[in-house]
Amino acid sequence: MNDLLLRACRREPVERPPVWMMRQAGRYLPEYRAVRARADFLTMVRTPELAVEVTLQPVDLLEVDAAIIFSDILVVPQAMGMALSVDEGVGPRFHHPLATPADVARLRDVAPEESLGYTLDALRLARRELGGRVPLIGFAGAPWTLASYMIEGTGTRTFARAKAFLARHPAEAHGLLQRLATAVGDFLVAQVAAGAQVVQLFDSWAGALAPADFRAFALPYLAGAARRARSAGAPVIVFAPGAGWALEEIAQATGADVIGVDWQVEPGAARRRLAAHPVAVQGNLDPCWLYAPPREIARRTRAMLDAFGGRGYIANLGHGILPDVPVAHARAFVDAVREWRSTEAAR
Repeated sequence: MNDLLLRACRREPVERPPVWMMRQAGRYLPEYRAVRARADFLTMVRTPELAVEVTLQPVDLLEVDAAIIFSDILVVPQAMGMALSVDEGVGPRFHHPLATPADVARLRDVAPEESLGYTLDALRLARRELGGRVPLIGFAGAPWTLASYMIEGTGTRTFARAKAFLARHPAEAHGLLQRLATAVGDFLVAQVAAGAQVVQLFDSWAGALAPADFRAFALPYLAGAARRARSAGAPVIVFAPGAGWALEEIAQATGADVIGVDWQVEPGAARRRLAAHPVAVQGNLDPCWLYAPPREIARRTRAMLDAFGGRGYIANLGHGILPDVPVAHARAFVDAVREWRSTEAAR
C-alpha cells in the first residue's frame, strides 16, 4: 500500500511528500464530465456507485497519493432539512435560507447513518475498490462556512446576510454553530468508521471574518468539530483559507494533525510559525498557476517543495483545482512532486 499520506500526517519519515489535489475529482477531467452527463450533481453525490467512480478517477489517471470521496460540504445542512439544488453554471442554492431564529429552531438534528448514509456507503465501497492502493480521505464543511451558506442561500462576495445574522441574533447564531459543530464532528467520526483513513475540515469562508469575529464565531466551533473528529483516531486536516494570520491559533485550538496553508502564506513562514506545534502542513500552490506551461508548473512546484521541506508535509494546491485546467497541467504538478527528493525527507 502507498501509505505516504498517513506517514506524512504523523510526521514520520517519507521517501517524498505525498500529493493530492482539492477538488481532484472534478470537471477538469473528461472522464468526470462523462459521468456528469449521465446524472446531475446531487444524484452523483447520493449514488454511491457514481460517487466512487469519480472518486477513483484521479487515482487511476494522475497517480495521486490519496483518494478523496466525491461529495459536497452542503450535505450536512441538507440533512438538517434545508432544500438544496446545485445547477450547472449557478452553483449550490438553498431555496429557503435561514432568516430568523425561528428558521434555525426548525432545523433537524443529524443522525449520520440515517440522513447521510449514502456518503458512508460510498466510503465503504470506495475503500473496497481502492484495495489498499492509496488512503481514502473523507471531509466536511466547518460550522461557520456551513452557516454562511445556510443564511446567504448561495455563494456570496460580501457575506452581508450572514454577518447581519451574527449581529442581530448572536445567541441564536452561537446555538446554530454549536449544533453544526456537533453534526459535523459526528459525521466525520461516522466517515472514519465507514472507511475514511484521513478526514479534512474545510472552513472555506474563514477569511470573511475580522479577527475578533473569527475568534468568536468560527474558531471555537471549528475546534469543536475537529476535536470531536479526532476521537475517531484518524488524522484530521484543518484548512481555513484566508485565515493564514491565525495558523498558530488554529493549530492550538483544533489539535489537528495537519494544518492546510493557502497561497497567501509563504511556505517557510508557515513552517516557522507552526514549529512549536506538533503538526504537519499541507499546501499551497496557487491553482491559477496550473494554467502556466508544464515546465513552469514543475519549476514552481519544485520551489514550493524546497521551501516546505520533505517531512511532515503534504503537497497540494492552495485551494481547489479549477474546472478548465488542462489535464496535462494537473499531471505536471503531480509528476513534479512524485519526482522530487530531499535529503531531509527520509531522515
